[in-house]
Amino acid sequence: MNGDTSENRILSELSYDAQAGALRYQGVRYLLIRPETLAAVQASLEAQLGPALAGEILFQGGFTGGRLSGQKYKDSFGLSDEQAVLFMCRMGSEIGWGRISLAEFDLGRKRMVVEVQHSPFAEAYGRGSREGVCHLIRGVFAGLASTLFGAPVRAVEAICLAAGQAQCRFEIEAEA
Repeated sequence: MNGDTSENRILSELSYDAQAGALRYQGVRYLLIRPETLAAVQASLEAQLGPALAGEILFQGGFTGGRLSGQKYKDSFGLSDEQAVLFMCRMGSEIGWGRISLAEFDLGRKRMVVEVQHSPFAEAYGRGSREGVCHLIRGVFAGLASTLFGAPVRAVEAICLAAGQAQCRFEIEAEA
Protein backbone atom coordinates (compact mmCIF):
# COMPACT_ATOMS: atom_id res chain seq x y z
CA MET A 1 0.00 0.00 0.00
CA ASN A 2 1.36 3.43 -0.90
CA GLY A 3 1.48 6.06 1.83
CA ASP A 4 1.81 6.09 5.59
CA THR A 5 -1.30 4.85 7.42
CA SER A 6 0.14 5.32 10.93
CA GLU A 7 -1.80 8.60 11.21
CA ASN A 8 -5.00 7.05 9.87
CA ARG A 9 -6.62 4.82 12.48
CA ILE A 10 -9.55 3.95 10.22
CA LEU A 11 -7.37 2.52 7.45
CA SER A 12 -5.20 0.64 9.90
CA GLU A 13 -8.30 -0.97 11.45
CA LEU A 14 -10.10 -1.90 8.22
CA SER A 15 -10.50 -5.59 7.68
CA TYR A 16 -10.88 -7.30 4.35
CA ASP A 17 -13.09 -10.36 3.94
CA ALA A 18 -11.82 -11.94 0.72
CA GLN A 19 -14.65 -14.49 0.56
CA ALA A 20 -17.31 -11.75 0.66
CA GLY A 21 -15.21 -9.12 -1.12
CA ALA A 22 -15.96 -6.74 1.76
CA LEU A 23 -14.13 -4.00 3.63
CA ARG A 24 -15.25 -3.57 7.25
CA TYR A 25 -14.56 -1.18 10.07
CA GLN A 26 -15.83 -2.25 13.50
CA GLY A 27 -18.06 -4.78 11.75
CA VAL A 28 -19.66 -2.15 9.49
CA ARG A 29 -19.20 -2.59 5.75
CA TYR A 30 -17.70 0.27 3.74
CA LEU A 31 -16.74 0.60 0.11
CA LEU A 32 -14.34 2.64 -1.93
CA ILE A 33 -15.86 4.62 -4.78
CA ARG A 34 -14.55 7.48 -6.91
CA PRO A 35 -16.12 10.88 -6.19
CA GLU A 36 -16.66 11.30 -9.94
CA THR A 37 -18.97 8.28 -9.87
CA LEU A 38 -21.16 9.95 -7.25
CA ALA A 39 -20.98 13.28 -9.12
CA ALA A 40 -22.29 11.52 -12.23
CA VAL A 41 -25.14 9.97 -10.21
CA GLN A 42 -25.93 13.42 -8.81
CA ALA A 43 -25.85 15.05 -12.26
CA SER A 44 -28.19 12.39 -13.64
CA LEU A 45 -30.61 12.80 -10.73
CA GLU A 46 -30.54 16.57 -11.16
CA ALA A 47 -31.21 16.30 -14.90
CA GLN A 48 -34.14 13.94 -14.42
CA LEU A 49 -35.66 15.20 -11.15
CA GLY A 50 -34.30 18.72 -10.65
CA PRO A 51 -31.63 19.86 -8.21
CA ALA A 52 -33.89 20.10 -5.14
CA LEU A 53 -35.25 16.54 -5.32
CA ALA A 54 -31.86 15.14 -6.32
CA GLY A 55 -30.30 16.86 -3.31
CA GLU A 56 -32.98 15.50 -1.00
CA ILE A 57 -32.42 11.94 -2.24
CA LEU A 58 -28.67 12.15 -1.63
CA PHE A 59 -29.27 13.88 1.72
CA GLN A 60 -31.53 11.03 2.86
CA GLY A 61 -28.88 8.47 1.95
CA GLY A 62 -26.28 10.35 3.98
CA PHE A 63 -28.77 10.83 6.83
CA THR A 64 -29.30 7.10 7.19
CA GLY A 65 -25.57 6.42 7.21
CA GLY A 66 -24.88 9.19 9.74
CA ARG A 67 -27.64 8.07 12.07
CA LEU A 68 -26.54 4.44 12.01
CA SER A 69 -22.80 5.15 12.23
CA GLY A 70 -23.17 7.77 14.93
CA GLN A 71 -25.15 5.48 17.19
CA LYS A 72 -22.89 2.47 16.49
CA TYR A 73 -19.66 4.29 17.25
CA LYS A 74 -21.10 6.18 20.22
CA ASP A 75 -22.19 2.87 21.77
CA SER A 76 -19.10 0.87 20.71
CA PHE A 77 -16.59 3.36 22.05
CA GLY A 78 -18.60 4.83 24.96
CA LEU A 79 -18.32 8.33 23.51
CA SER A 80 -20.00 11.47 24.80
CA ASP A 81 -22.15 13.33 22.29
CA GLU A 82 -19.37 15.78 21.43
CA GLN A 83 -16.81 12.98 21.24
CA ALA A 84 -19.11 11.16 18.80
CA VAL A 85 -19.19 14.23 16.54
CA LEU A 86 -15.41 14.63 16.75
CA PHE A 87 -14.98 10.92 15.98
CA MET A 88 -17.24 11.20 12.91
CA CYS A 89 -15.30 14.29 11.75
CA ARG A 90 -12.00 12.44 12.10
CA MET A 91 -13.40 9.31 10.48
CA GLY A 92 -14.82 11.31 7.58
CA SER A 93 -11.42 12.89 7.02
CA GLU A 94 -9.65 9.53 7.25
CA ILE A 95 -11.94 7.89 4.69
CA GLY A 96 -11.37 10.70 2.21
CA TRP A 97 -14.38 12.99 2.59
CA GLY A 98 -12.17 16.08 2.93
CA ARG A 99 -10.61 17.77 5.94
CA ILE A 100 -13.58 17.84 8.34
CA SER A 101 -13.63 19.92 11.50
CA LEU A 102 -16.19 20.75 14.16
CA ALA A 103 -16.61 24.53 14.29
CA GLU A 104 -19.43 24.62 16.84
CA PHE A 105 -21.22 22.14 19.09
CA ASP A 106 -23.86 23.31 21.56
CA LEU A 107 -25.90 20.43 22.94
CA GLY A 108 -28.04 22.79 25.01
CA ARG A 109 -29.08 24.79 21.93
CA LYS A 110 -29.09 21.58 19.84
CA ARG A 111 -26.85 23.13 17.22
CA MET A 112 -23.64 22.13 15.48
CA VAL A 113 -21.57 23.53 12.65
CA VAL A 114 -19.17 21.38 10.62
CA GLU A 115 -16.65 22.70 8.11
CA VAL A 116 -15.04 20.73 5.29
CA GLN A 117 -12.03 21.72 3.28
CA HIS A 118 -11.44 19.92 -0.02
CA SER A 119 -14.83 18.18 -0.19
CA PRO A 120 -14.44 15.44 -2.81
CA PHE A 121 -18.10 15.88 -3.73
CA ALA A 122 -17.71 19.60 -4.47
CA GLU A 123 -14.40 19.06 -6.25
CA ALA A 124 -15.87 16.33 -8.48
CA TYR A 125 -19.01 18.38 -9.10
CA GLY A 126 -16.94 21.36 -10.25
CA ARG A 127 -17.27 25.09 -9.73
CA GLY A 128 -20.24 27.10 -10.90
CA SER A 129 -23.06 25.89 -8.68
CA ARG A 130 -25.24 28.56 -7.09
CA GLU A 131 -25.81 26.45 -3.98
CA GLY A 132 -24.28 23.65 -1.92
CA VAL A 133 -23.82 20.28 -3.61
CA CYS A 134 -22.40 18.19 -0.75
CA HIS A 135 -25.72 16.56 0.14
CA LEU A 136 -24.19 13.32 1.42
CA ILE A 137 -22.01 15.16 3.96
CA ARG A 138 -24.94 17.35 4.99
CA GLY A 139 -27.04 14.22 5.43
CA VAL A 140 -24.43 12.31 7.45
CA PHE A 141 -24.06 15.08 10.01
CA ALA A 142 -27.82 15.71 10.10
CA GLY A 143 -28.40 12.01 10.82
CA LEU A 144 -25.81 12.11 13.56
CA ALA A 145 -27.29 15.31 15.02
CA SER A 146 -30.84 13.94 15.00
CA THR A 147 -29.62 10.98 17.05
CA LEU A 148 -27.69 13.14 19.51
CA PHE A 149 -30.35 15.85 19.84
CA GLY A 150 -33.23 13.37 19.98
CA ALA A 151 -35.18 15.56 17.58
CA PRO A 152 -35.71 16.24 13.89
CA VAL A 153 -33.12 18.64 12.52
CA ARG A 154 -32.73 21.25 9.82
CA ALA A 155 -29.41 21.07 7.96
CA VAL A 156 -28.12 23.57 5.42
CA GLU A 157 -24.91 23.86 3.50
CA ALA A 158 -24.38 27.56 4.11
CA ILE A 159 -21.30 27.79 1.88
CA CYS A 160 -19.82 25.38 -0.65
CA LEU A 161 -16.59 24.98 -2.56
CA ALA A 162 -18.61 24.24 -5.72
CA ALA A 163 -20.30 27.65 -5.35
CA GLY A 164 -16.93 29.42 -5.28
CA GLN A 165 -16.22 29.56 -1.54
CA ALA A 166 -12.96 28.38 0.00
CA GLN A 167 -14.62 25.49 1.88
CA CYS A 168 -17.99 23.97 2.74
CA ARG A 169 -19.90 24.77 5.94
CA PHE A 170 -22.84 22.81 7.31
CA GLU A 171 -25.16 24.31 9.92
CA ILE A 172 -27.40 21.84 11.71
CA GLU A 173 -29.95 22.53 14.43
CA ALA A 174 -33.01 20.96 15.96
CA GLU A 175 -36.26 22.07 14.36
CA ALA A 176 -38.30 24.43 16.50
